[in-house]
Amino acid sequence: MPNLFDPIDLGPLTLTNRIVIPPMCQYSAHGGLATDWHLIHIGSLALSGAALLIMEATAVAEEGRITPDCLGLWRDDQSEALAALVKTVRSHSPIRLGIQLSHAGRKASSHSPRTGGSGPLGSADGWPTIGPSAVPVSERWPVPTPLTADDMDRVVEQFVTAAKRAVDAGFDLIELHGAHGYLLSSFLSPLANQRTDEFGGGYDNRARFPLRVFDAVREAVPSTVALGVRVNGTDWAEGGITPDEACRFAVDLERHGADFIHVSSGGNARGDIPLGPAYQIPPARLIRRHVNIPVIGVGLISSPVLADELVADGSVDLVGVGRGHLHNPHWTWSAAEMLGHHLHVPYQYARARTSSFEPPKSWQHLGRQEVQPTP
Repeated sequence: MPNLFDPIDLGPLTLTNRIVIPPMCQYSAHGGLATDWHLIHIGSLALSGAALLIMEATAVAEEGRITPDCLGLWRDDQSEALAALVKTVRSHSPIRLGIQLSHAGRKASSHSPRTGGSGPLGSADGWPTIGPSAVPVSERWPVPTPLTADDMDRVVEQFVTAAKRAVDAGFDLIELHGAHGYLLSSFLSPLANQRTDEFGGGYDNRARFPLRVFDAVREAVPSTVALGVRVNGTDWAEGGITPDEACRFAVDLERHGADFIHVSSGGNARGDIPLGPAYQIPPARLIRRHVNIPVIGVGLISSPVLADELVADGSVDLVGVGRGHLHNPHWTWSAAEMLGHHLHVPYQYARARTSSFEPPKSWQHLGRQEVQPTP
């Protein structure tokens, strides 16, 4: 059976193990631009030993930001800032780098955790939001403007342009954000999508626009870059997306050329979420039974033993460990020690000497040299 430290291919991308650092919003951008915080943050996680790091939700349009402090890729200078970050990280780490492209839809124009607020910004500092229907997130949120045909064309082009900028910036992988109640996710969920045209109603209609976005990005992204989607396995609320529909969407994505599926949940409505270790694995396990492309599972997976078991028993192909790596940027090193796997770590950290560390042959002899005192 596969092991947490076995290699795997995501389309054109070969990963050295099954550990993924999933997207985690930092709310630290200035005008959508990556800052020194991102360099420090990503630089730290790049030395984790994980095979893949996917950068946080990055807005394809200014109005698609979750908060004013979110990353963006709607301008060339934003791509240039990310390209500089990618170049620096690549000069010191072999980790594969991905980026998540997103449009927040009706959940945009939110307060940033940086300012200590929560919920919608309000008319003074916020901006108009869009969604599949005029259905707000809750009573305290503004009513979004339903997308017209022209709006849909514009959003598709925004995703395509942002994807091209991500390729130019040097990312190995692109993930489209189709979960958590953001724009693509809200089209799929009957809780948010109450349209009566060809983009609402049954599953085929609700999936039409998200698949259109995917197809356009797939055509624009070269085959050397892996492309996948983060999806909701469930909305955790009555009347939301069903397990059958989640599986159908995953199957459709595979048929349209997706290289992987990343399974998350929730965000379209308040629901009773059973938080706990691996709480999102059941829908991921179900989806994996229906597709022939790798599935990433995530959700409070902090135990290396649990992560290894989820891969070994076929529940998922890869495991996303987010909070665990925030708490311990060398979580993967610890996992390798616990599971008895041989893992290379940077020579600069040799004095930490993990049990799985072996110095490169090019400098093994240094420990045997006799040091002569300086006259």
